[in-house]
Amino acid sequence: MLRLFNTHEIRRVTELEGMWDFVMEGKDKKYRMMVPGCIEQHPDFLDKRGIGWYTRRIAVPYDTNLRLEFKGVSHTADVYLDGVKLGHHYNAFTPFSVIAKDVKAGEHELRVRVDNRFTQESALHVPNDYYTYGGITRPVAMEELGDVYIKNLHFEPFMTESGWHAKIKVTLVNLSDCEQTAELDGKLAADMIYAASDSDTNIEELSGSITLAPDEEHTLEVEAAFTDVLAWSSKEPNLYLVKLRLSIEGKIIDDYIDRVGFRQVKVSGKDILVNGEKIYMKGFNRHEDYATVGCAIPLQLMVQDMDLMQEMNANAVRTCHYPNDERFLDLCDERGMYVWEENHARGFGLERMQNPNFDRQCKDCIDEMIENHYNHPSIIIWGILNECASETEEGREKYAAQYAQIRSLDKSRPTTSATCRHLTDICLDLPDVVSFNMYSGWYKDVPIDETNRTEIEWIRKSGGEGKPIIVSEFGAAAIYGYRDRAHCKWSEERQADIIRDNLEVYMNDENICGVFVWQFADCRVTEEEWFATRARCHNNKGVVDEYRRPKLAFDTIREMYSEK
Repeated sequence: MLRLFNTHEIRRVTELEGMWDFVMEGKDKKYRMMVPGCIEQHPDFLDKRGIGWYTRRIAVPYDTNLRLEFKGVSHTADVYLDGVKLGHHYNAFTPFSVIAKDVKAGEHELRVRVDNRFTQESALHVPNDYYTYGGITRPVAMEELGDVYIKNLHFEPFMTESGWHAKIKVTLVNLSDCEQTAELDGKLAADMIYAASDSDTNIEELSGSITLAPDEEHTLEVEAAFTDVLAWSSKEPNLYLVKLRLSIEGKIIDDYIDRVGFRQVKVSGKDILVNGEKIYMKGFNRHEDYATVGCAIPLQLMVQDMDLMQEMNANAVRTCHYPNDERFLDLCDERGMYVWEENHARGFGLERMQNPNFDRQCKDCIDEMIENHYNHPSIIIWGILNECASETEEGREKYAAQYAQIRSLDKSRPTTSATCRHLTDICLDLPDVVSFNMYSGWYKDVPIDETNRTEIEWIRKSGGEGKPIIVSEFGAAAIYGYRDRAHCKWSEERQADIIRDNLEVYMNDENICGVFVWQFADCRVTEEEWFATRARCHNNKGVVDEYRRPKLAFDTIREMYSEK
């Protein structure tokens, strides 16, 4: 399953889920490997990093153009069709696609070279406090395209005195070597499950004829008004479908469907407003990691995660520290869960930020994250560069460049970055929202209220005056099942105590507009650099373990989050 709704009714889409042939370089044996899946699921590759090759046959029913879409390959992919290289992609956490023109009817060989090694070429995937799994870890699909197709849709809702409006951008591509004239039309249709209204509305501004030159990519931008639509909010997550169709000489040749919600996010002083109303985020940091499937999490386990977080009265999730599987974002849209989604870079000192590939790979990640996830109403904050070198002038230049990049792509959402450079950060004037990670009571037994007060005073005088403030990480580690009457560290009791003590301070501080517990579930880490401080080679700060078994802190958070 690619999304939680049908994205096409006309375009032929074949999902390529199933068993693929697999060979790991350096081994003679051929394997059958599940896609999507992690190579670490196989007993021969429990902790393997290296280069592998996935292969499968695909059947093409008639002469056509093909678009092969990969939702996630870890961490580097090279795609070949019949031995011809179609494309290269870096980053496990963003989708990409390749085009093959004029493919003949019949069987063809699709091969994907994957690489999850830590090398100089990889600036973002390094030994870290989470595990870099390998393989084709998210869904894959084959799409059959005509000469002209709809590449993308961006839908930006905003409220005026007269009601809801939206800025709409539609990108069309002509794959042929001759000029093409096509007719585009669009409708707004209520999602029958997630909106109370069942009426369809023609988007007249999208109707018309468009002529494209050979091999041209053309973007149409319009503004449209919408009456009688219901707003999307955390309590009432109403959703609508934008349905686009493309015709040539009266024949429908392509379509494109995406799901949207009418909501507007603004920063007003120290508050974040959704549809003009102040919100308070009660959230979790969540890694895509599960004990038996790694990062290739099937939908049923995503639903379980969502159910557990909402059982604890959470209304927000941070996609630490990378863009998430779009099916999980679809769930957030449906459940009214606010999302802070961020690019992929975590805990880098200046030396790693000066890797010659760092700027380009960060830029690509941001481009792909926003390009593909723009329409999710649940995403209300874009984040960057968790705990990186924001105390340095060289680091500041990189923060400034990435904030500028985001704002060039999307001005409708505020920006932030989680800092741990306490009392030294020189970048707090750059984001719209200031966020800090603080582990009072765990790494240091310090007074939580005093530490919080000192941090906020520093934020105010260092560029963050008058901005919203989020506590983006706090928490403590506990080994599931380890109980101790003295409440010693690593016990479930001590974890619950520390989380309660932190929440009592943060949730009663009028300067703070959101809290995110670190973390929802225990996750695997890489041995390199982390084994000495992470028992079991896991980050054990989850309030559930890697199998989603609740610790004592689960009930503590449920109680505390119910109070606000």
